Amino acid sequence: MKIAIVILNWNGRQFLERFLPNIIENSTEVAEVIVADNDSADNSVQFLQENYPGIRVIRLDQNYGFAEGYNKAFAQIEADYYVLLNSDLEVTLNWIQPVIDLMESDPLIAACQPKIRSYHNPEKFEYAGAAGGFIDKYGYPFCRGRLFQSIEEDHGQYDDVTEIFWATGACMFVRAEVYHKMKGLDDYFFAHMEEIDFCWRLKNYGYKVMYCPSSTVFHIGGGTLPKNNAQKTYLNIRNNNIMLYKNLQSKRLARVFMARFFLDFLASLKFLVDGGFKDFFAVFKAHFDFWKNFGALREKREKIEHQRVSRIYWGNIVLEHFIQKKTNFSMLDQSLFTNGPE
Repeated sequence: MKIAIVILNWNGRQFLERFLPNIIENSTEVAEVIVADNDSADNSVQFLQENYPGIRVIRLDQNYGFAEGYNKAFAQIEADYYVLLNSDLEVTLNWIQPVIDLMESDPLIAACQPKIRSYHNPEKFEYAGAAGGFIDKYGYPFCRGRLFQSIEEDHGQYDDVTEIFWATGACMFVRAEVYHKMKGLDDYFFAHMEEIDFCWRLKNYGYKVMYCPSSTVFHIGGGTLPKNNAQKTYLNIRNNNIMLYKNLQSKRLARVFMARFFLDFLASLKFLVDGGFKDFFAVFKAHFDFWKNFGALREKREKIEHQRVSRIYWGNIVLEHFIQKKTNFSMLDQSLFTNGPE
């Protein structure tokens, strides 16, 4: 069995200097570590060649973003399992084998993530993935251990192996054969939410996405775009609309999009009140660009088999968090994690 850990790098030399030794020490006995470089301008490749001549480096000719960058890298790698791994992440002893053992136990498990904790606050989960990802009925993503900006401490409350809706691209294990069968990540996304779209497509075709708590990694997060960034606001809202349109069952499209337009409009007003003028305009630019490219997106939608899928939360996480003040995953109605209405 061949496992390829692929770190997609773009101007992340400082993270490679800091974390690559740890990744190599805890991984190379069972997996190959590869760095795919998105045409960095910070001498990342030179650093790798001088200090880690044994590490394979795939040099891409421009910055293709997260999605297409990984697609182009994986097209050059033969393996049974791929591991998408952010450069700003510290792994732990024996972090690989528990995930592989879980995936080997069921051929329908196509993707899996470990427990993601914060590098700077190790007692807490980390924003990008925590203990496994979910979406609500309107497509808002959240995690076990993280509702919006409310992040829980890890007291072992999510130490059960469980099926989730999406696995974080910060550290996602995926069967290589299935990755290519699904045509990989959608490069239209460039960055943000492409892994949620990918996992949703997996579920539409009957595969499972799992969480493995016996493997733990520590993530800095926000290494490419900080959280308070208008470009990130734009990509998150545009890509969320794309994801919903591609994957929703036809009978739910109209009501979900009406609700999301209203909720996104409210979000834009909050940005404006808080002084986030760039974020305010980013919301409307995201919606404009979605509709401007509707024809191309319709072609993408037509290629997907739309099914009732497991582990969507059939509540309104925005209402429950901001109005009802639910701050922990355990406060949500667990009976609403179902296959949904007919």
